[in-house]
Amino acid sequence: MNTLPEIANRLASLCNELKFVEAYTELYADNAVSIDPQNKNEPIIGLHNLIEREKQFLANVEIIDIKVSEAIFAGSYFSLIFSMHFTIKGQGEKLVEEVCIYKVENGKIISQQFFIG
Repeated sequence: MNTLPEIANRLASLCNELKFVEAYTELYADNAVSIDPQNKNEPIIGLHNLIEREKQFLANVEIIDIKVSEAIFAGSYFSLIFSMHFTIKGQGEKLVEEVCIYKVENGKIISQQFFIG
């Protein structure tokens, strides 16, 4: 699996199944970068750091529902829209909608950036 549509569809499928850590392990490059407004747009660099951040997030939430859109493509990029309804421990429920843009090189995701609506 290394075409852009295959990677995008696999990512959407894993996320819809709540297999976020597996998605990172399977689809991301070792030197992948993430830019997320939840992290004050400070880049997180490296697959290990991305997985650790995801594990921390998952340890503090209970996901009620998630919806992932079909991908759209442009060159070496694809985009998905995530809608996630979850409960944050000690804070209550939250609904987040975000546009997620991914860049792929050599069959792996090398960057992601999230824009929260």
